[in-house]
Parts: sequence; structure tokens; C-alpha cells
Amino acid sequence: MKILLVDDEVELTTPLSRWLLAEGYDVDVASDGHRGMALATSRHYDVLILDWMLPGFNGVSLCRQLRLQQYSTPVLLLTAKDTLDDRVAGLDAGADDYLVKPFELRELLARVRALGRRSPPAPALPLLPRLSFGDLQLDQQNQLAYRQGQPIDLSDKETCLLAYLLQHSNQVLSHEQIYQAVWGDQEAPSSNVLAAQMRLLRRKIEPQGAPCLIHTVYGKGYRLGA
Repeated sequence: MKILLVDDEVELTTPLSRWLLAEGYDVDVASDGHRGMALATSRHYDVLILDWMLPGFNGVSLCRQLRLQQYSTPVLLLTAKDTLDDRVAGLDAGADDYLVKPFELRELLARVRALGRRSPPAPALPLLPRLSFGDLQLDQQNQLAYRQGQPIDLSDKETCLLAYLLQHSNQVLSHEQIYQAVWGDQEAPSSNVLAAQMRLLRRKIEPQGAPCLIHTVYGKGYRLGA
């Protein structure tokens, strides 16, 4: 059985993934919502274990987006939230089960076994589309950009940022819009952090001699376009 564990707490994911491996499961680990989405939509898993609070976007949002794409793999939601409203919100988003932290490993294993019995044998996995503008292409699955045919390695954050710009090419995007799309429920970084992230991305996708694609619109935000 193959499991995707999406949680940003290393103190939890390291021992939990080792324990699951010792029990005979094949485990992939992602530490934020965007990477979790990329893995879930590019590989087959029998069970997804999602933490509620995640960088990028949270586990509930990730579950909801997957269900909107007709993704049928069972989802176990982990959270410290234990009110009735929280449980209802998680289940309404499409989670199949709900486990409140802290929990006993034996209970998690029992729930994983139960969910694994419900898992479809080979779900059709929706793939994130390749995005492009002019001679720039983005392979979201593999975190690679291509400019003038040359591959460019991108970080998770750079991939999310470039994807959002490409999805809204020729539009002026405010700092607030970019914060929400790329940082999600995390505390919004300072404008200096966003500016630094843009500089790093520009250096990668705008080699010397190539036309600039990312433009600063002073007082408003950024625009990707000719």
C-alpha cells in the first residue's frame, strides 16, 4: 500500500514515516500543500494523510481541491482542532476520516488499514497542466521551467509563484493576491521577501539577452507579459 503523508512537522513526519515503512507501507512525504498537490496528482496512492495546518494552503483546502477534480483516494485528516464544527468542516471538504492530535500510532494504523480497503485499485489521476507564455514553459509536476528550450530547476515556492503569474499572464497582480495564492494561510511575508523571491525567479527565467517577462508595476504589484 502506498501512502502520501503531508505534514510540515518534522518531529511527526520523521518517526511516523519510519514507523509506516516498518509496517510494510511505501511512504512519500510532503511538507506543504503545493507539494502535496503535485505528488497526489502525479502518482497513485492508496491513502492520503493530510495535516490540517500546512504552508502553501491547508489540508482542508487541499482535500477540497482534489475532490473537485474527482480524486477518489481516501483521505485521513490530522488536526489539533477537535470541535464539532471543525470535524464537520473537514468531512464536508471530502475527508473520509478524522484523527485528533495527539494520537496513538496503533489507532492511526488501524484507520489507515480501514481506508486502504476502500481505495480504488487504479484511480485516474488528474495532472497539473503545463503552462506557457511565449518561449517560457512550466512543468509543474517536476518543478522545471523551460526558456528558449533550456531546462531551469525551480524551488517549490518559485514553481507556485511562476504558475500563478502564468495563469494570469498580462494581468497586474497585487501583492495581496500573490500572498494569498502562494503563501495561502501562512502569515503574509514582508514586501521585501516577495521582492527578493521575484528577483530570484527573474534571474532564473530571464537569461542574459532574453526579453524580460516579469514586470514591476510600481505601487500596484507585478505582471507577467511581453
